[in-house]
Amino acid sequence: MKFKESYKVDAIDTTAAGDSYTGALSVALSQDKDIEEAMDFASKVGALCVMKEGAQTSLPTIQDVLNFRR
Repeated sequence: MKFKESYKVDAIDTTAAGDSYTGALSVALSQDKDIEEAMDFASKVGALCVMKEGAQTSLPTIQDVLNFRR
C-alpha cells in the first residue's frame, strides 16, 4: 500500500476533487508513470481543483499542473 501526503492549499470548493484525482491517476498510469509519480500528479490535480468553484470549471490544465509548486 502506498500513501502520499496531500498538498496543503486553501480549499474553496471540494466538488469534483475525488473525480479529478481518480481521473488524473488513471491518465498518469496509462502513460506508464510509476505509482508514486502518478499519485503525485493526481494530488496536484486534486489540489488545484479545490482552489476554484465548480466541477468542470475547476479542472486544471496540464500546464497548471506542471507549474504547480515550482
